[in-house]
Amino acid sequence: MGTRSKAGAAAVSFTATALIIYAIFSSGFGRLPRAAIRAPEPLPAPVPVVPVQPPAAGSAAVPRPAETVAVVADGFWLTYLPGGLVRTGGDGTGARFASAAGGFVEAQVTRGTVAADLARLLSRIKVRDARATTVRGRPAVAGRHPAGGRLIAWLERPGTGMSIRVSDSLGGELLALAASVRAPVGD
Repeated sequence: MGTRSKAGAAAVSFTATALIIYAIFSSGFGRLPRAAIRAPEPLPAPVPVVPVQPPAAGSAAVPRPAETVAVVADGFWLTYLPGGLVRTGGDGTGARFASAAGGFVEAQVTRGTVAADLARLLSRIKVRDARATTVRGRPAVAGRHPAGGRLIAWLERPGTGMSIRVSDSLGGELLALAASVRAPVGD
């Protein structure tokens, strides 16, 4: 076999291989069917923040609705708070928000060795009907609070834990509240 015939055979084999590879990939071999690929959900429309006018001078102070950002303690804050809630209490480790309809949100920051890991944190915070979940990728436990309402607790980082308790009427907002918590970096 001459050099020309070897070159011709190599060109024919290269062309045949290229056509076979093209046919395999253009046929959709190995691809997931279109129905199996889930389309992303559309982003929610931004909610405009309506400014609240302060009470007129000399009038009795009227509690106003809580802002979109509500400080809990030590640089921890909620970037979401259901409408109609006003801050009714709190100390250096937590905050309580309540509405005239009886709904409430309590957010608590726990620091120190009691929050060294999730098991130690849960020994301090009692949760009934506990089930495992996550909050922003961190292991968490959600369930019922012994005194009523829903509760979620998680370890923000070793030594710092967070818990949020809501009234039964705000139980559907619990995960949104937990996901909205922001904390200082490296506290």
